[in-house]
Amino acid sequence: MPRAAFRFSGLAILWLGCSLACTTASAACAPDTGASMPASPQHAQVAAAGAGDAGPAASAAAPDATQAATQEAREVLAAIGRLDDADTALSMATEGAALYQQEKVKLDGYAYCSQAVELAERGEFRESAQAASKALHVALQTGNIDLLGKAYRDLAIAFSYAGRLERAEQFATLALKYPGTDPSQVNGPARKTLGDVRTRQGRYAEAIAYYDQAREASSPRFRPLVEASLANALILSGDLARARSTLDALPVPADAAQQAQLQRTRGRLLLAENKPAEALALYQQLAGAPVSGDEGFYRAWALDGVSKSEQALGRDAEAAQALDQAIDQFDKARAQFRSDEFKMGLFSDLQSVFERAIALHGKLGQASQAFDISERSRARALLDAVAGRVEIDKGEAVAIDAKSLQDMLRPDETVVAFHTLPDRLLAWVLTREGVREVKFPVALPRADLARLVDAYRDALIRVSPNAQAVSDKIGQLLLAPLGVPAGQRLVIVPHGPLHYLPFQALRLDGQYLIERNPMSIAPSISVAARLAARTPTVAPQLLAFGNPAINPEVADPLPGAEREVHALAQQFPGATLFFREQANKDNFLRDAPNARLVHIAAHAMADTLDPLHSKVLLADENGQPNYLEAKDVLSMRLGNVAMVALSACESGLGRVENGDEVLGFTRSFLSAGTSTLLASLWPVSDAATEKLMTTLYGDLAKGEEVQDAMRDAQRAVLANPETAHPYYWAPFNLIGNWRLQVGK
Repeated sequence: MPRAAFRFSGLAILWLGCSLACTTASAACAPDTGASMPASPQHAQVAAAGAGDAGPAASAAAPDATQAATQEAREVLAAIGRLDDADTALSMATEGAALYQQEKVKLDGYAYCSQAVELAERGEFRESAQAASKALHVALQTGNIDLLGKAYRDLAIAFSYAGRLERAEQFATLALKYPGTDPSQVNGPARKTLGDVRTRQGRYAEAIAYYDQAREASSPRFRPLVEASLANALILSGDLARARSTLDALPVPADAAQQAQLQRTRGRLLLAENKPAEALALYQQLAGAPVSGDEGFYRAWALDGVSKSEQALGRDAEAAQALDQAIDQFDKARAQFRSDEFKMGLFSDLQSVFERAIALHGKLGQASQAFDISERSRARALLDAVAGRVEIDKGEAVAIDAKSLQDMLRPDETVVAFHTLPDRLLAWVLTREGVREVKFPVALPRADLARLVDAYRDALIRVSPNAQAVSDKIGQLLLAPLGVPAGQRLVIVPHGPLHYLPFQALRLDGQYLIERNPMSIAPSISVAARLAARTPTVAPQLLAFGNPAINPEVADPLPGAEREVHALAQQFPGATLFFREQANKDNFLRDAPNARLVHIAAHAMADTLDPLHSKVLLADENGQPNYLEAKDVLSMRLGNVAMVALSACESGLGRVENGDEVLGFTRSFLSAGTSTLLASLWPVSDAATEKLMTTLYGDLAKGEEVQDAMRDAQRAVLANPETAHPYYWAPFNLIGNWRLQVGK
């Protein structure tokens, strides 16, 4: 197989060895992480500009012990780096060294840790990772065991904040090996993090054991946070007597937000003790006196407690009403990362409120209201994923109600919206005639769906001959109950793990769905409908980037991508084309906002720690990487752009946020104003992609609607026996405005 036969092939291998610097670095190195503490003055000094030494002197450990610990740390990092995960420990040390060498003013390791703490508290996990990677580099270079332990501890906390529980556990375990000069500053937080991980995994007995150890090992300042987390784990485990005694012994926190969080825990306990009337009174009191400065957020959680109390009293209608009020309050609350919830062991998931509201309205037979809440949950998921780090159009956070959407649909158009709940799958079919809830014959819990999707994707990527049989079974499970006639135009709104499922490659009635129905994907039908209304027909103006010049140690060249762009340009006279060194970020930022059709044939990389740092690898500039990140795109104004095609591997992937939104390039381009997006779900074949894209653009140049053009393109690849397997023709999703046409 030629080197460039598959896009991203070389890069994938390098990234497994290169993102340690990005990921494992995601954390903080400030001392007691329960309450922010500045680094000590002697550790906050700035090293001389351009100085060659790597930071503070090594700790006073004997040279042999220091060398042994450093070697052990490197071996552990290498072992973690071998795990099948894009965020590996090995790359962190590599990136840390590179970033440190680029620093004009070099700080000592503890100062980098302080930066990492601050960034993690703001929810900037990738940037926190980059700061911590420099601290890790300093610790490894100097053999500073005290710094090494604190770096591991804070990496564990940052990964816990980001929901990367496996990594959090690994780094917390490493931190315990290096307690440093003040063991309470490492052992307490590290063991609490292990307790947090086990709580979120539902392994409560182990969580309680870790919290008990953390309580004994913690400083007096940190211990109350451990005890609050312990109380929550005890409630979840059913040990209510000990939970009551633990809570009653806790001092009242000085911080108002932590006071409110503790009251929520007391309400939890009352509900667990089967005292819903007392819980209702407590939550109503909380709703009436929320924390100043963040009233909407704390009032919303209090109303969620009111709803749970009402439901426990057998009053479902009142419970649904309280949930609707809670969601209204969440709409008013700032979207930001709140570390207090993690420090107090609550781990609140806003999407669980939407899920309970959807389930309650469904139980009450209110399908339209359930659909509307599902749409609102998608809008809110975007805000929470961005968490105030990037300004976005507030219209993105406003859902369109079912009745208004019905009026926007044509007679031959059907919307299918899925919503995965922990215990079952829900779906609604929306047409001009109304909205109906789908009844699935099998419950299909979210975890089972995730395994099903993973297994099918794995079969596709391995080009398994069994993929068709699996596709038939999944199609029978997910598509048959929908009752959508052949020929009807479909807009599918996935949810949770279904974001990773290539619906076009599911089979029904002996056909692939793309053979049966023209179709597209939408992260939210409200977003797609607005885009369809705004950009019906556009001028045939193409801007294309092909085969960017990347360091060959980072990514293989893509000569097929260059041929692909030349072929597309033949359909659009006057196209603006950039290749090799000219296919760079500066040219994209300058020209893309004024283009109508934008095509990028390059490598791409999804970042699961912080999806806003997902990258398209545009050309190096001045010998340095200068990649286009999803965060850059969100900051652009692309309302003039009708379509962006990311002809790159896995450009449609990101992290599923709270079981709902995939944040990455998909949401970034649509939120920046792009009307339609083409993005892929797995590494793509150069030859098959070239055929698919030239067919697609050829149809667009003839004035075909984009759904029909995409259908023709996928069927053209499918028709070739050598590329008939869905691996070759099904990786690309058509996302957003499904009605787009290009003027002749």
